[in-house]
Amino acid sequence: MRTALDAVHRAGVPGVFGEVRYADRTWRGASGVADLATGRPVSPDMRQRVGSITKTFTAAAVMQQVERGRIRLDAPVGDYLPDLVPGERGRRITVRMLLNNTSGIPDYIPYAFPSLQRNSPTSLDDNRFREFRPAELIALGLAAPPAGEPGGSTGVYSNTNWLLLGQLLERVTGTTAERYITRHVIDRAGLRHTRFPDGPTIDGPHARMYESLWGLLDPPRDYSVYNMSWTGTGAALISTMDDLNRFYARLLDGKIVSRSSLAQMQRTVPVRALDGTMIEYGLGLHKVVISDCGTFWGHDGTVWGAGTISLTRADGGRQMSMAVNLQRWNPRSAAGTPQPHPIDTALKALYDRSLCDA
Repeated sequence: MRTALDAVHRAGVPGVFGEVRYADRTWRGASGVADLATGRPVSPDMRQRVGSITKTFTAAAVMQQVERGRIRLDAPVGDYLPDLVPGERGRRITVRMLLNNTSGIPDYIPYAFPSLQRNSPTSLDDNRFREFRPAELIALGLAAPPAGEPGGSTGVYSNTNWLLLGQLLERVTGTTAERYITRHVIDRAGLRHTRFPDGPTIDGPHARMYESLWGLLDPPRDYSVYNMSWTGTGAALISTMDDLNRFYARLLDGKIVSRSSLAQMQRTVPVRALDGTMIEYGLGLHKVVISDCGTFWGHDGTVWGAGTISLTRADGGRQMSMAVNLQRWNPRSAAGTPQPHPIDTALKALYDRSLCDA
């Protein structure tokens, strides 16, 4: 594990850290630096912006409300949010379609960060301290050309779905989605270092977050201070690797939602991810099958400068949560296609070593 971790750092990631659990044993490790300017090292217990791993927390909160009868999975979202998703769209798109990304609503991020469509990083700096409203971002997604038909056989990953789910939670619980998720998911799981940010900074020990944006930012730029209103209930959580392993262990053991709700969350459909790859996606859960190693459930996540992945084997016997403080390191070809990088190979070897017995 130490060799595999060091290889990721040598391949070009400033800092990498994580935790692996196997049966009754726990391994924690870190390699590299949290701050390129000072050389401050990373440590396994650091806080991290965990990006779209937030979606599993949001999905669990929605499923709790399904269990209480306040939300129906196959009800039109327009029944709950007629002002946000009006008309025919609101009648055709169900809550389940938001959760498994088959709504056909496109991602709002290219429109909230318009310079990305021009291969320019300008929007990242323009939005650093901007306070977005969820309704504003949802409107951007709904105004864009549809990504597909509601309920299609293949979904398209979209952050717009997850802001709508946050608004849905707010309508049915009478409190903010962040407050509900904190009280009924984070606290129920016994997590000590997981929270939604209340400002642009991260409280507690953490690494600086370096964004390369496919080589457009050279050297990579630090975005560890950032207003996360641009992603909210889709990807704003801060956590630790220990907390993530604890959360997924308890979720998959039926301690956060009921066994029947978990079974619904594990019903997958093919979904096209933001990088163009196809993934098996349930209700806020990825299914990952590794030959000779088993079936794993969890999620990955990225925000500007930070990447995280957390996977738990279906039987709960093996877990991995890993974090890096560099993102979008692959340079693009003239055609705009991200090119292979040694970091990719090193990370795959690290994940294989973490998840497989041999």
